[in-house]
Amino acid sequence: MATSPSQGPRAGADSGPAGSPYGTAGDPAEVLAALGRSWTWILASAVATLVPGILLLVWPEATLHVVAVLIGLYLLAAGAFRFVATFARQEQGHRLPSLLLAVLYVLAGVLCLRNPLQTITALSLVVGLVWLVSGILTLYTALAARDLPHRGFVLGMAVLGIVAGIVVLALPAESARALTRLLGLWLVLLGLAEAGLAFAWRAALRRSSTAVPHGSTGNA
Repeated sequence: MATSPSQGPRAGADSGPAGSPYGTAGDPAEVLAALGRSWTWILASAVATLVPGILLLVWPEATLHVVAVLIGLYLLAAGAFRFVATFARQEQGHRLPSLLLAVLYVLAGVLCLRNPLQTITALSLVVGLVWLVSGILTLYTALAARDLPHRGFVLGMAVLGIVAGIVVLALPAESARALTRLLGLWLVLLGLAEAGLAFAWRAALRRSSTAVPHGSTGNA
């Protein structure tokens, strides 16, 4: 569950010195920070969530092995996106929840891929706990960062993640088919929410880039 950077959009946030789109050349932290602030990175995270969700919905007869592999790959990708997003946060205190999320997703992804033939109950438990903890940490970040752009949107995504985790944990699927439909539905909903956040962030970046030249016309 991606969240927008904790600082508002800045003019030229998508470009660094000498036209570089990824911040200061040679500084990995700056490169990752610029990448995490890009709306395309949030959109890529949304696609990484939507694709496995759609696959699970259109392929409900998938075996438990396939479901576990798809979920494991999704969790690993989500962990990578959230790790990069950590560098986009300016306040050190706001980086910890994002870093914990990244570690949680990666560990859960490795667990799913390490034992793809696990039971339906075990897979539901892993995914449900990840979504629940992710939603809680995202909710904490949204409430703590008062200057968070699109704060209401992020709060809505946090609540959606918490509800998804509770539903998966409270309504254990009795078959791989039922679990596939349930996980696929929630992945699509979460992916659509992330996509909406990405386009909202793009609009904010465009407004910021057009406001700067307009405000500097009288400084000549």
